[in-house]
Amino acid sequence: MTAERRIHWAVLPSDEAGTSGRLSGHSVRVGDQTLIWSEEEAQPSARVARTGVVASGLSLVTQVGRAFQEAHPDVPVVLDHGRHLVVEGGEALRGKDDTCWRVEPMPADPVVVDRPEPRARRVDPVVENVLVGVARPPYESNLTWISELETRHSLSDGFRQAADRAEMALTTLGYATSRQTVSVGGGQSANVIADRPGQASDRQVVLVTAHLDSVNQAGGTKAPGADDNGSGAAGVLLLASALAAHEWQNDLRLILFGGEEQGLFGSKHYVAGLSPDERGRIRAVLNMDMIGVRNGEEPGVLLEGAPVSKALIDDLAAAAATYTGLRVETSLNPFASDHVPFIVAGVPAVLTIEGNDSANGTIHSANDLLTHIDYGLALEILRMNAAALAGWLRPVEVAG
Repeated sequence: MTAERRIHWAVLPSDEAGTSGRLSGHSVRVGDQTLIWSEEEAQPSARVARTGVVASGLSLVTQVGRAFQEAHPDVPVVLDHGRHLVVEGGEALRGKDDTCWRVEPMPADPVVVDRPEPRARRVDPVVENVLVGVARPPYESNLTWISELETRHSLSDGFRQAADRAEMALTTLGYATSRQTVSVGGGQSANVIADRPGQASDRQVVLVTAHLDSVNQAGGTKAPGADDNGSGAAGVLLLASALAAHEWQNDLRLILFGGEEQGLFGSKHYVAGLSPDERGRIRAVLNMDMIGVRNGEEPGVLLEGAPVSKALIDDLAAAAATYTGLRVETSLNPFASDHVPFIVAGVPAVLTIEGNDSANGTIHSANDLLTHIDYGLALEILRMNAAALAGWLRPVEVAG
């Protein structure tokens, strides 16, 4: 008779994981927590937050809000870092992913979420001038009208109203705008696209994106989507204004996607329509999704991408250290937002999202309201984004 396979685990602070004593085996870092697990029973010498034993294995979960926990409240959680969980068992759920959660085996990479200590770079006068335009009044004004629509469901009149008003605002700023029709289920939504050409003969293109749609999965018709993703859509409009006041060598393209909440339909459609040459010309994709709610004691941001995104993540982390007080976390485990189709196509793309020490439990409901928005956090993330974008766009030098 085969003995039951038992796994011993311990969760401890990441800064003490190197002194974990006699508990050998596997480890994974998830922000400020590290999980160590082994088939050997041992007592670690480091300060341990929790220990336990499981017979059903461990799985890594990535979720939007608390979607997985709400769908599977019976699955025991071993480590909770908001967007990322380690749970007992989960094998039966692997491969049955929802649009809002994913279950996978424990990774070979020992870091799921890192907490780097980026070094500040030299302050750039051009960046400082751009940051003058990253201000609360216009951001709050745009976020207010966006979230006051009853719903921005991808197939709703509210979405069309939001797309019309956003396109008008971008046209007023001098951008050349267009619409791209997107099929979502049995209906049609749209991507709003705005372009501003650069001046270099060998220019590349920098994309700034966010999804404009909202959804209520908790029941009811109201889906204000203030954080998810009014905060990101209003961020695109604010950055559009701040960047339009300057001349750049590279092209700038802004996209507000439809169909994100139903499965990234807008971004998938957009990427599928790019030729190899068009994909190769993309310098960077900066996606914003949920940048307005503080989920921890410190104002924080998660920079999420893949190995192809590493240089972008490094630039954003340095911008955060130079121009903001944000605590930065990074992950190369992309999931469930409009940066993913670009990454799948080999295009460097990164998601900027509010820090996820805990998770925002109000999204996808009628309670995703302006009252939960931390404007200070949102503007810090937008300052970081604007600073990085200025570097990727390359300012036109003015002869002195």
